Amino acid sequence: MAIFKKMHSALYLILLASWNILGVAVADKDSETIRQLQGTVAALGRQLIMQQLFVEERIRSEGSSGIKQIRLQTDGTRPYHSTTYTGNSAVSIHNHANYDRTIGMGEFVAVLNGVEFRTRHNDYKFVMPCRRSKDFHCTEDIPFPDVPSEVTDKATVQEQIAEMKEWFKAWKNQDESHRDYTKYFKPNLCYLEGAWMKSSASLEESFDSDRHFLDATDWFDLHEKARFSAYSGRKDNLENFAYLPVIISGLINGTIPELAQWNYRILCHPLKQDIPFSHFRTVDDLHSRMAYKSNMAELTESRRARFQLNPENKENWGEEHVYAHSFLDELMEQVPGKDNYVANLTDDIFGDTALILDQGERDNDVLNAGYYHRWFKVAKKGANGLKKLHRGFSDQNIFMAMTSQEKVAGLGIEECPKKRSKKQVCERVEQKWTYAIPLEVVYSTPLSSWNPYNLHFKGDAKSDLGKTVREGPNGSVRNGKKEANLAFDGTNDALYYHTPVEIFFTNGDKDAADTVRYGGVGVLDRQGEVRSLDASGFRIELNIDGVGEIRQRWPIMPVSVEGSTIMKEIEALKDMVMKQRKYIDLYRQKPLAALDGDNSTFQRDIVLETTAATEDPPGYHTHIVRLTPDQVKAMKEEGQQVKVTTSTDMGHFHELRVKYAKRCNCFLIVKCDQTRGHCWDGHTATLTPTTK
Repeated sequence: MAIFKKMHSALYLILLASWNILGVAVADKDSETIRQLQGTVAALGRQLIMQQLFVEERIRSEGSSGIKQIRLQTDGTRPYHSTTYTGNSAVSIHNHANYDRTIGMGEFVAVLNGVEFRTRHNDYKFVMPCRRSKDFHCTEDIPFPDVPSEVTDKATVQEQIAEMKEWFKAWKNQDESHRDYTKYFKPNLCYLEGAWMKSSASLEESFDSDRHFLDATDWFDLHEKARFSAYSGRKDNLENFAYLPVIISGLINGTIPELAQWNYRILCHPLKQDIPFSHFRTVDDLHSRMAYKSNMAELTESRRARFQLNPENKENWGEEHVYAHSFLDELMEQVPGKDNYVANLTDDIFGDTALILDQGERDNDVLNAGYYHRWFKVAKKGANGLKKLHRGFSDQNIFMAMTSQEKVAGLGIEECPKKRSKKQVCERVEQKWTYAIPLEVVYSTPLSSWNPYNLHFKGDAKSDLGKTVREGPNGSVRNGKKEANLAFDGTNDALYYHTPVEIFFTNGDKDAADTVRYGGVGVLDRQGEVRSLDASGFRIELNIDGVGEIRQRWPIMPVSVEGSTIMKEIEALKDMVMKQRKYIDLYRQKPLAALDGDNSTFQRDIVLETTAATEDPPGYHTHIVRLTPDQVKAMKEEGQQVKVTTSTDMGHFHELRVKYAKRCNCFLIVKCDQTRGHCWDGHTATLTPTTK
């Protein structure tokens, strides 16, 4: 019976009861009783599988993938005084800048594709999947940006400091003419990935941390610790427990359970393009502002801030529907699944190959499903008349990637030809998928590489050489004070102090989880002289002397509850209450403040219609184009062209670039897909107002 101790506890109890009830008959090898027992176990196993599906479907329908909760830190007289997905900081982010690659992030509860789980204390590392290897969970360091030659060419350290500040000034002001900062300040997209793993594998850390690990001997031990901590209300003081569910993923021969173990990891991807700061805007988490009595500016500058990425790769913001591919999609599609960057997989289930959702030069190219995506299209329109599809039924946030990794638990179905016949041959098809959401955009800077005093970097703090950083004379221990016998003897990856203290003005707000020594430490250079250095690792915000505060970490994680109908209603109400002048015409009864005069600035969307198509196929049809007031303002007052997506008709849609023409007081198509002025199916450049 020992083998059952590794099984799902519910199934174990069922099998144990069946064994005890029918023990005598089994001992007598009664074949009929054995068959009955096998049938009972098979039915109960299937019921457990369906019960798990029910739980996941319930979670999927009540929200979307995203962060759900952090550990309770505060309480008060109002419900919003207690923590949600944010408290003292969003998702418990904090500073470990004394490490070279550690990005501080605490515990949280998350949902990925209907699977709810709780992480350990994360403190993830600045690494990415392997670029040239498919090895399971293979990672490599993301290269740090170089130091500008304009800095290193200076004759003295003080001159280097002055020049480095000019680079940070250019980055803060987003001024490439002052210094071309985009070469040395690089955005990286860090993401949360989850997958069902074959439970036969031993407990395995799916991602590295310099400070934390899953504190258990095996998966069963971890489950028991998670149960006990929930039962007793206690936590592991080092926060190394996690709740990671296990399920019955299938039944071999209908009776032998196959278990799947959920696991997650956090990695980063160096983005191919720059992301200007103007592409972020603060999410108005009103409950957090109320709890801390903060206005929007104060929230933006705090650790509690969460940001939204502009759906379009542009500076100007609007409030419009995003009908398909967004800027976030463009970024996440650079991120590989568990096959790493060499992934090359095709999703051709149900006889419909997934294609790239692109109306341009890559139109009809097969989608590489081994990279994270949520939008794709198929060649033939479905029952709803559409070709473009979104992963999941209603999960707006989920990104998915296929994998071929042996350790990932797959799921299969019998796939039969769509045209049924008596001679049809069905085939068993299996796929393996993993899931992801973005967590934050983290900018790497030249501070990670800059070592103006040429300090001896001794690598791994746990290595023999790395340990000498703390070894003092006559067996004493160095603590980093600015005295020759106490200053650190060089640096290592856990005491990564290379930046002259003159760079930083102050170190900003602090958190109990921070480990960086604010105000600098003493480090011996190669000549034995004590230098005053500050930490060179990642921070939430950098406060550069003479420049000001610059945010280095931009949390953009979605929140699970935002996918619920209740939250959508609350967000709509919040917009109406907080922006009364803009939405005054939507009130059933105008607020008292608006009764004294007509203060309405409400503007409705402009709805336009294309001219009729002239090509057959596809045949006669038109498309609807919707322009928001913000888009209209940008075109009329600033002369901009805007990118919009038409409605889907006759199984297709168009990506348009539209401008406003003063001569006719009208809107015209500048580019349709990849064609200037008109569309491939014959729509001309004219857009006509309509009431449709």
